[in-house]
Amino acid sequence: MFIKICGMTSESAVVAAVECGVDAVGFVFAPSVRRVTPRQAAQWSRQAPPGLLRVAVTQHPEQSLLDEIVDVFAPDVLQTDLEDLARLRVPAHMSVLPVLRDGTATPDFLPSRILVEGAVSGTGRPADWKRAHGLALRAEVVLAGGLAPSNVGEAIAYVRPFGVDVSSAVESVPGVKDARRIAEFVTAVRLAARELAAVAVREGAT
Repeated sequence: MFIKICGMTSESAVVAAVECGVDAVGFVFAPSVRRVTPRQAAQWSRQAPPGLLRVAVTQHPEQSLLDEIVDVFAPDVLQTDLEDLARLRVPAHMSVLPVLRDGTATPDFLPSRILVEGAVSGTGRPADWKRAHGLALRAEVVLAGGLAPSNVGEAIAYVRPFGVDVSSAVESVPGVKDARRIAEFVTAVRLAARELAAVAVREGAT
């Protein structure tokens, strides 16, 4: 199960995520209490181990901002709303994680991997799990929005996503990541992933 911890605002937050063995960390470059500069993101992620994806999280960015992010931070992945990609010049070497939000139309053609989010990021409000489940039958879905250690197992069992993304539920106060809460979330995800794998085996045997 792919795990992304979003909204890094310090080097200690990155370290906490790395120690839990997550797959990706996100740095927010859109209006938010978690907004950082490309230079900060570059500094805080410089000790990231090989294989950890560093994600630039944007929403409707100007091309000039994307260019600065690429030049200074050099992320592995650009996360932005699906509609943004039609007008942005994204370097060929950079992966993209398009965001499909609640309240927007589902396109006929879906990218191979998408992040399914509530209408507004960073609010702690769950995405539409029923819609996300349907999308997960067509693409690799990274489920975001309102996930926490207390409900991520239920979300994984229902949606059956490729991965999950968390931000506000692993903070002590808005914008400040908490190492203990990150660890609790990761533990809950891995338990749910094992249970889902067991269900898949049982279903395959019937």
